[in-house]
Amino acid sequence: MLHSLADWLSHLESLHPQTIALGLERVTQVKQRLNLNPTFPIIMVGGTNGKGSVCAMLESILHAAGYRVGCYTSPHLLSYNERVRIGKQPVGDAELCASFDKIEQVRGAVPLTYFEFGTLAAMQCFIAHKIDVAVLEVGLGGRLDAVNVFDADCAVVTSVDMDHMNYLGDTREKIAFEKAGILRTGKVAVFGDMDVPDAVRVVAKNVGAQLQCLGEHFSFTAGKQQWNFKGAANSNNQNADTQHAGTRSALPYPALRGAFQLNNASAALAALDAIKDQLPVSMDAVRRGLVEITLSGRFQVIPGRPIFILDVAHNPHAARALAKNLADMSQHDVSKRGKTFAVFSMLKDKDQVGVVRALAKKIDVWLVAGIDAVRGATAAEIAAVLQGEGISALSFVTIAEAVQSACNQASENDRIVAFGSFYTVAEVMRARKLRDK
Repeated sequence: MLHSLADWLSHLESLHPQTIALGLERVTQVKQRLNLNPTFPIIMVGGTNGKGSVCAMLESILHAAGYRVGCYTSPHLLSYNERVRIGKQPVGDAELCASFDKIEQVRGAVPLTYFEFGTLAAMQCFIAHKIDVAVLEVGLGGRLDAVNVFDADCAVVTSVDMDHMNYLGDTREKIAFEKAGILRTGKVAVFGDMDVPDAVRVVAKNVGAQLQCLGEHFSFTAGKQQWNFKGAANSNNQNADTQHAGTRSALPYPALRGAFQLNNASAALAALDAIKDQLPVSMDAVRRGLVEITLSGRFQVIPGRPIFILDVAHNPHAARALAKNLADMSQHDVSKRGKTFAVFSMLKDKDQVGVVRALAKKIDVWLVAGIDAVRGATAAEIAAVLQGEGISALSFVTIAEAVQSACNQASENDRIVAFGSFYTVAEVMRARKLRDK
């Protein structure tokens, strides 16, 4: 048996020849050998962007309601343990190692990927702790993603846009078909964006899922200080403070910043309404859960001057959201009188041009660096993309050096935004000695 979590993670990385290998056959074989048959409700969350936010909201609200919540997300920022949480606390190294060891003992010649190994280990931990509900984030796509080996009592697809096209398809409809693979017969499926792809509707009809879409079956209205949610079920119930009410009024804004977080929060509340008979949630729990959410790297503003913003935005859809958030911030923040510095780095298989174009008008100074990973782009490659868009950039060997240069150049009325990848944000957090929330 390997002795440390670091040793196990190195071992997992070496087991399968591909970092990403979609398909359920391998993970299904090992799941059956482990006899992993959860009896608790499962909420599965997929989509292009917003998955992590919706998972964090569900976890926080259900925790505030007194339930023992298991939450499995990816990727992590600073430590692998962030991926597997019970009661909002990361599972310890020893327990993860023990779970990995059980999987290793039964998998035989089945070459599980890193993510498949981690998914099975997370479910082992959840079953061992007898949790009340699991929130599972899809890693990539949905139909052939390892988490889909488990059946969701409610599936959430947050949004669909162009990303992972090498694996999911080169059109939004093809990608939507893959994302909708987590829908189940007779169960509610929540779609958290008003632009619903036809493929989602077709899959829902074919499998017999109860599709509920933002703007059609549930909605929200926003005020200056509060917002209101109108759900699909029992929306005519006049007592908004009962556990089964479909309408929830005078809600506090989520602790997560950003223009799209009310879409995400509405999707989370619609999902909770879908399982309310199994897990009722009070208005008080919803309110406390919304204000107690923590999630690093999603338009995360670090206190101080200059303003420092972390955002994992790694595709054009997320970059457009970041651009809007920066614009909204400028309307009421002192930073509007200063410059915006970008610490920017991406993976080479992502749409770098699309991200740059989405943010070009919001950035004054670009500082780029490479990512030290198999899929990481070099500083020269990123600078070449910027040059192709008519933008000059300062290049650095490491992200930490780019951060230091930005800090040296920026005045207190400027702002620094670090974005482009989970790797980018993680390296900035290490450079700034920030802890994961």
